[in-house]
Amino acid sequence: MRYAIECIRQIATKTDKVILFHSATGKDSIALLDLCYPHFKEVVCVYMYMVEGLEHIDKYVLWARQKYPQVKFIQVPHYALTQYRKDGYLGCTQDPKQRIKTLSDITEDVRASTGIDWAIFGFKQSDSLNRRVMLRTYQGQMINESTRKAYPLSLYLNKDVEKYIKLKRLIPPLKYGYGQSQGSDVTNIPFLMFCRQYYPQDLDRVFATFPEAEKILFDYLSYDPKYEQGN
Repeated sequence: MRYAIECIRQIATKTDKVILFHSATGKDSIALLDLCYPHFKEVVCVYMYMVEGLEHIDKYVLWARQKYPQVKFIQVPHYALTQYRKDGYLGCTQDPKQRIKTLSDITEDVRASTGIDWAIFGFKQSDSLNRRVMLRTYQGQMINESTRKAYPLSLYLNKDVEKYIKLKRLIPPLKYGYGQSQGSDVTNIPFLMFCRQYYPQDLDRVFATFPEAEKILFDYLSYDPKYEQGN
C-alpha cells in the first residue's frame, strides 16, 4: 500500500481533517479508514444509506468506532435515494419536491456541515472503464487538487485491498453475492437473500421503506428451482 500511503501523506501536509466516504461493510472503505486514521486529527466517515437503521450495517459502524475511537460517522441519504423518493420508486413515500442529488452535491453538503475541505473516496481504476479514464487525469492518478478530492486506492486491485485487510487483521468485508458488489441495493437479490437468512428484521425495514421490493424477492423465491419445495 505504498502508493496509497504516499497519497494520504500528501493530503496530510495540506490538512489535518478529512471526509472519508465509507460504505461500512465494503473492503475499500475498511482498508481506507485504517490507512487514513493515523495521519489525521479528524476523520469524518460519511455513510450513504438506502434504508436507515439496518442492524448488520450498524455492527460494522460500531466495530469501526471501537477500533478508531476518534473517528466520527455521519449518515446521509444515498444520492440514488433522492431520485427514488422523487419518483416514489418501489412504493417508497413519494416527494415530488425532493431535490435530486449527485455524489458531488452530497460532498458539498458534508463540506458545508463539517467545515472540512478534503474528501477521500475508495474509487479504483480497476472498478470500471469510466473510473479508469477519470482517475488517470489526476495528479499521480490519485489526487485532484482543483476539487480537493483524493483516491488513494486508485492504482490497486481488489486482491491487493483484500490482502491488506487480512494482513492487518481487520474486520472481513461483507459481500452479498458474487461478481461486482452492488452494496445494499434494494433490488439486488443477494442483498435481499442475505437479510432474509441472517437479519430478517433488516428485511422488514427494507420492505417498510420499499414495499414493492417484497415482490422482487417473492418472484425470485417462487421461480427459482431451489425454492420450489417451500425452502
